[in-house]
Amino acid sequence: MDIKRRLFLRGRITAQPQAASRPPWAVEPDALFTARCTRCGDCVRACPRQVLKAGDGGFPTIDFAEAGCSLCGDCVQVCRTAALAPSEHPEPFAWRVRVSDACLTQHGVECRICGDACDTRALRFVPARGGIAQMQIDLAACTGCGDCIATCPVKAIGVG
Repeated sequence: MDIKRRLFLRGRITAQPQAASRPPWAVEPDALFTARCTRCGDCVRACPRQVLKAGDGGFPTIDFAEAGCSLCGDCVQVCRTAALAPSEHPEPFAWRVRVSDACLTQHGVECRICGDACDTRALRFVPARGGIAQMQIDLAACTGCGDCIATCPVKAIGVG
């Protein structure tokens, strides 16, 4: 079945898969990933944090709803088709963290949960005169692992 038709039947208008849903070290462009991936499920079973799931058409996707990716590389080690290939795609993820206007600190509420969850300290809080500390994002330090996403109480954090 054509991917456009499958997406239409599932109520999705766009035919573009979400780039921010592929496993770490997924080869690019997406057409190359889908050509190489056999949908065997080995990477999904190998994921110790269980953030990899079988998605549309059986292709592996990553879901940060409950945890982030530890970047352990277990999924890469079991991939026999090189759909996950650090040699071709040295960064684990092409995306970086994005914070929406729903962030509590932008509404005068002290919250640093995401910063505590970030091992690379890409999310920092800088004191502000006369108010609460404001978040600063260090995109160079961000790995796109998603550890901050599941911890956000208002779901203000995503990747893109």
